[in-house]
Amino acid sequence: MFDIALNLTSSQFDKDRDDVVARAQQAGVNGMLLLASDMQESQAVSELALQWPKVCYATAGVHPHDAKSVTIEQLQQLKPLLAQSQVVAVGECGLDFNRDFSPRPQQEAVFEAQLALAAELNMPVVMHERDAHQRFIDILKPWRDKLPGAVLHCFTSDQAALKACLDLDLYIGITGWVCDERRGQDLQQRVTEIPNERLLLETDAPYLLPRDLKPKPKSRRNEPCYLPHIYNKIAELRKQSLVELQQQVGQNVERLFHIA
Repeated sequence: MFDIALNLTSSQFDKDRDDVVARAQQAGVNGMLLLASDMQESQAVSELALQWPKVCYATAGVHPHDAKSVTIEQLQQLKPLLAQSQVVAVGECGLDFNRDFSPRPQQEAVFEAQLALAAELNMPVVMHERDAHQRFIDILKPWRDKLPGAVLHCFTSDQAALKACLDLDLYIGITGWVCDERRGQDLQQRVTEIPNERLLLETDAPYLLPRDLKPKPKSRRNEPCYLPHIYNKIAELRKQSLVELQQQVGQNVERLFHIA
């Protein structure tokens, strides 16, 4: 099993980062993608990934929350990181019009600049979108055929948004949100509509602890070791065997990130 979204640089992991990775491996999670959200974190996750070769991989990019902290020119400084073998994608990039931590025009410019960088380097992108669906699609669409692959991680949107993403041949990342019997009911339906060859799974740890996890950790902190719980839930929803789901998602990871 491969976790395509882990925020391992989070301060919530400062005291036991090595143990977190070890527990994940013991649980059967044999691969993890460490997400970057800004220039500094891009450097940090690339170095962290080297501690667990062939297990941890990294992205390099700027999250829309942090778009205000970078210029378009500064994004070129990501190139040396993106040339490293453990760094396998540009991101996490995209748009977030829910919190608007960065001005929307800056978010849009930084998103498009990272799509251009990924196209130039022939690298896939890991993307974020919240309450910005149409602008997200409008910016991405002209670049899509120039990119070798793209995933919208932490998908929680509606059927129309899913169709628009699938029409652009995106991979769809699903989190433990699908385990929430209150807020995750719509996503439970959406999960059955994702083609086998477009599905990816993730924890987004330390966030989004599966609500139906028992026993719940006292800290309420999510970890990649809980990824099997998400796999089991999605296999149940899609009426697939766990082995079939693991094999298919594994093939998708290899195809998108070129991880053997």
